[in-house]
Amino acid sequence: MNRFVLALVACIATLPAWAGDAMFTEVRYAGDDGGPAVGSTQYRNPVVAGFYPDPSAIRVGDDFYLVTSTFGYFPGLPIFHSRDLVSWRQIGNAIDRPSQVNYGNDELTRGLFAASISHHDGTFYIANTCFYCDGGNFIVTAKDPGGPWSDPIWLKFEGIDPSLFFDDDGSAWMVNNGIPEGKMRYDGHRAIWLQQFDAAAKKLVGPRKVLVDGGADPASKPEHIEGPHLFKRDAYYYLTAAEGGTGEQHAQMIWRSRQITGPYEAWSGNPVLTQRDLDPARAYPITSTGHAQFVELKDGSWWAVFLATRPYRGNQYNLGRETFLLPVTWRDGWPVILPRGERVPVVLERPALPRDPQPVPTSGPFEWTERFTADKLPPQWMTIHPPRRAWFATGSDGLRLTPSSTPLGGTGSGGQPAYLAHRLQHHRATLTATLAPYQPAPGELVGLALFQNESHHYIIGVERSEHGAAVALYRRASKDDPATGKRQARIDLPSSDQPVSLRLQLDGARLDVFYAVEPGQWKPVASGLDASLLSTDVAGGFIGATFGPYAFRP
Repeated sequence: MNRFVLALVACIATLPAWAGDAMFTEVRYAGDDGGPAVGSTQYRNPVVAGFYPDPSAIRVGDDFYLVTSTFGYFPGLPIFHSRDLVSWRQIGNAIDRPSQVNYGNDELTRGLFAASISHHDGTFYIANTCFYCDGGNFIVTAKDPGGPWSDPIWLKFEGIDPSLFFDDDGSAWMVNNGIPEGKMRYDGHRAIWLQQFDAAAKKLVGPRKVLVDGGADPASKPEHIEGPHLFKRDAYYYLTAAEGGTGEQHAQMIWRSRQITGPYEAWSGNPVLTQRDLDPARAYPITSTGHAQFVELKDGSWWAVFLATRPYRGNQYNLGRETFLLPVTWRDGWPVILPRGERVPVVLERPALPRDPQPVPTSGPFEWTERFTADKLPPQWMTIHPPRRAWFATGSDGLRLTPSSTPLGGTGSGGQPAYLAHRLQHHRATLTATLAPYQPAPGELVGLALFQNESHHYIIGVERSEHGAAVALYRRASKDDPATGKRQARIDLPSSDQPVSLRLQLDGARLDVFYAVEPGQWKPVASGLDASLLSTDVAGGFIGATFGPYAFRP
C-alpha cells in the first residue's frame, strides 16, 4: 500500500475544492517493440522493461523478490514479486514516505543509487546509497517485502553500492564500492570493501578490509568496479562485481575464496558477462550488460538478473537501463552467465518453475489505461523528489493536479514541478492523456510531458494567451533553453469547454504529436520530431525517460 498517497488523500479531504486545478480523466499507454515470437516454454528479455536499473534479486522459499534503483524519483526503490523469475508484479516501494530520506533538490541523476535486497530469519533488508544526501549509506528493514519498510538506519561508511550477505552461521557482512587504500593509481580506480554487520544492533563492527583493489586484472587499470554481491556455493564464497562503467564497456567479473575475508582469486576466464567485444553495428543490439546478481533455485540451478540497454541507433536509447534475466552455467566451479562473444538472447527457455502470469506484463507488447479512480496511485507512479505538500489527488472523477510555479526545467530552484511520472517501457509507444474541460490562466500550461531530465523533455498541453486557448508543444533541448522550454507549435482551440486528448507517438528516434477534441479525431501538432534528445547519449546521465500529467502556472 502506498502510505504516502493515502496520507495526501486524508489531508486533501479536509480542504475545500481547489480553484484552478486541472483534472485528467485517463492516461493510456500502448507499446510494442516487435522482435521474435515467444513460445509457450519461453520468455522475453528484458523481463522488466524500461527504467529499472541495477537489479538485485533473492529467493525466499518459492518466492522471488527484486529491487531496482530510482535516483531522484519518489517513491523510491520499487519492490517486485514473482514465482517464476519471469513475470514480475510491483508490490510496493521501500522508500514511500517523504520523511524517510531527504533527497535534497539535486539533479535527478542523484538520490537513491543501486540497492540490494537480502533476507534472514524472517526479516528483509535493503542496503542502499543516497548519493549527495547527508547520510550516505543506509539499510531499511521489513517483515513484509510489500511494506511498510522502516526508516533508514544510516551507516557511516565511505563508498556506494552496499550489499548485505548472511552466512550459514547467521553472521552478516557488508560489501561495497569505495576509494582504495593509499593513493589512487588512475582515474576510476576503486576497490571492493568488506566489513561485518551486527544485525541485532544494526551497525557495522570490526575492521574494514579491501577484498579487490582495482578489478579482476589490476594491471589493465579497470575502471569503476561497482555493484558487488557475495554468495556461497559448496565450500566457496563468491564475490561478483561489475567494472568498466555502466556504458558499453560494462562487464561482470567473478572471484572466489575459501574464507569470506579472502584472499579472493579472480577467475582466469573473466568476464562472466559482457557485450563489449561485439560488433557495434550488429542488428538489434543489447549493450552495457553488467551489475548482475546470482540466484539459486530450489532445484539447484542458477540464474542471474542484470542490467542492459537496447539502443535503437548507435548508443542511443530512451528507456534507460533495464532488467534482464539469463541462466547460469558452471565451469570447473566458476559461474558463467554468457560465454564471451555471445549475444544476449531476446527469447529463450523459461526457468523450470510453474508459470506465474501477472495482470499487466512488464515485458513484450502490452497496453493499459489508468483512470485514477482508486483512493491511491498505483505504486508505479512517481514524482520528482518527495512532495512537500499535497498537490495531487485521485478519486471518482480522475486525477486532480494543482499547477506548480516550478516548471520541469526548474527543479534546482527549490520548488517541485506538478508532474506525475510513469516509466517509458518501449521505444515504439503511444502515450495519450485526456484533460477534462479546463480554463487555463494566462501563461499556464497543462498537459502531457515526456521527460528525460531537467534539460531534455517535451510537453504537449493546453495553454492560454491573449489570443485565447490553444494546444501548444514545448521542447527543452539544453540547459541554455528557458526552464519552461521553447514553444515548437501552437494551434488555436475553438473553446476550452470540452475535453482535449493529447498524444505522443514514439518510434525510436522519431516523435509525432497529436491532439483531439472529438473522440478518435486526431489532428497533427508536429511530425518527425527528434526523440533522440531523450536518450542518455544526448541528454547525459543514466536514467530513463518517463511520461505523465503535468501542470505549470507561472
